[in-house]
Amino acid sequence: MFRCKYRTMVAHGVVALACVPAAHAWTSVAVQAPSARQGSGSRFPLLLGTSWYPEQWPESRWGADLDLMQQAHMHVVRIGEFAWSTMEPSQGEFQFEWLDRAIALAAQHHIAVVLGTPTAAPPAWLTYRYPDTLRVDEDGRRAEHGNREQFSFTSPRYRRFAARIAEEMARRYGHNPNVIGWQIDNEIGVPSFDASARQAFHRWLEKRYGTVANLDREWATQYGPQTYDAFEAIPLPAKGERSALMLDWKRFVTDTWISYLEGQIAVIRANSSPRQFITTNTMHWNAGFDQYRLHRHLDMAAWDDYVPDGHLDPVLNAAEHDLVRGYKGRNFWLMETQPGYVNWGPINVTLPRGVMREMAWQAVGHGADAVLYWQWRSSPNGQEEYHGSVLGADGLPNPVYPEIQQIGAEFERVSPALAGSTIQAPVAILQSYESRWAMDLQHTRNVDYVRRIAGLYRAVEPLAQAVDIVSPDAPLAGYKVVFAPALSVITTATAAHLLDYVRSGGSLILEPHSDLKAAYETHLSALQPDPLAAAQSHIHGKGTITWMDASLAPGRLRSSVRGTLENAGVHPILAGLPDGVELMQRSSTTRWVWIIINHNEVAASVDTHHPGMDLLTGKGDTTIVLPPHGVAVFALARPE
Repeated sequence: MFRCKYRTMVAHGVVALACVPAAHAWTSVAVQAPSARQGSGSRFPLLLGTSWYPEQWPESRWGADLDLMQQAHMHVVRIGEFAWSTMEPSQGEFQFEWLDRAIALAAQHHIAVVLGTPTAAPPAWLTYRYPDTLRVDEDGRRAEHGNREQFSFTSPRYRRFAARIAEEMARRYGHNPNVIGWQIDNEIGVPSFDASARQAFHRWLEKRYGTVANLDREWATQYGPQTYDAFEAIPLPAKGERSALMLDWKRFVTDTWISYLEGQIAVIRANSSPRQFITTNTMHWNAGFDQYRLHRHLDMAAWDDYVPDGHLDPVLNAAEHDLVRGYKGRNFWLMETQPGYVNWGPINVTLPRGVMREMAWQAVGHGADAVLYWQWRSSPNGQEEYHGSVLGADGLPNPVYPEIQQIGAEFERVSPALAGSTIQAPVAILQSYESRWAMDLQHTRNVDYVRRIAGLYRAVEPLAQAVDIVSPDAPLAGYKVVFAPALSVITTATAAHLLDYVRSGGSLILEPHSDLKAAYETHLSALQPDPLAAAQSHIHGKGTITWMDASLAPGRLRSSVRGTLENAGVHPILAGLPDGVELMQRSSTTRWVWIIINHNEVAASVDTHHPGMDLLTGKGDTTIVLPPHGVAVFALARPE
């Protein structure tokens, strides 16, 4: 018996601008994944799902859980990322029969599965028998068993165990039609400072520089007693170390995480169908490694969106979606988001009613093809047992369930209209991890890299209504304007890439703290700006380079940005929106879909100026009235 009575809603679909009943045919599973390794995630239907941990509960309960998921219109679950001790309870003894049954039962409920490799949570037998696999922090303290991510990312032994469990899983499920994808590990990012990391770092430096003399020259070690005569003499970095060492450490950490993931990716790809995608889940503005470089090895990006204080900043959240979409330049998944509240913030406040729906549709508007809630049911024990969940520990629906159920029904209704759609932005903001690392190392809090990016985004996004946040080496040909805030570390190759964009007619906007350092975090010897050699505003070929101070007060910055965009021919998709109302456009070959959200606490009215239909209400009015936190999904035919 449940706290509330719920009924299964009939799915609806959309063909062009007309609603018709039951357009979906959810057959044996919710998703028959396309060749994900070759195409964009946008080919997936729009999915709602959750993280499900069947190993934590009696098997007799699984059917009831899946019934409730089905009634909430969920069509995907993530399973397994913390279940290593259940999959391999002792060394070399693999037990997958329970997982076989969980996957099969999910399929009977028309729910597909993303399998997580469980390497974020090594079993006790592994870390007890092999303490060399445990991570060591900067102060020399070795991690203990009992949390997560307690392993050393350079440990050869741990990597062998990680690859083995991934391979066993792939052999068993790599061609299972009910498994649509893989998540490698979980929220990676914490480095280790153990003996294997020290050895690996020295080998990495030797490969990069060849000789210590070359390293001394590139690092400019003449300052202070920092000249080295052997790679082994170079310490692992700690706070306050020379910036060139720290910058190379971050590059090493990036390469190490890439090789760590590749160890699992290789065995999965060798034993699985190309239709199964491979991803990992990332966190907010995490700069522990270069996300752009790492994502070149994955099929799509996915991230975890949480608001611990319960107060959504919709513009900052939008920027984070656009950042993740920029990792691969294509649609992404929201692999985790909170059902109400979290338990790890300084103050854990539940989201107001309607904000979960607001967040879900904002994610879709910025390119998400799936939204999954963490977690399905409160854990019976552990450090996150008080985290928000869809069901309580008693197995009954929490108050968030009806709102999630509404989101799922709306996703089913709108999914056909979004098939094949992507975000097409006329403006890009360049985000450089190397520049961020350099600024974090040697600047005061007044020069905060993320704040600089976010401040510029707040000025640009309402005027352009579509922005990509991409790497400085990303293809730039399709953008009318490219902003490069605080691009302090720049190579000759990057400068040439930017100048090619300008010569072809692009508008490049630089700002102070750009073009200050070479690749090794040493000052450029010539007067700045050296590689780009620009004046305040200078024409190169068909385009222009302009310097603009992004640290201006918000009003002045927005005025400056407005003039820059207008000069480049960038105009809002729909002008005249009330403050606090966001419009996002997803485009396919046949239609535009506008997702319009009122982020305000009061109602707002929007005049679309175009004939179309709100797919959520079935109404075709050109005037849309949105209640507080309200959403409209407005479809209109794309002009030929």
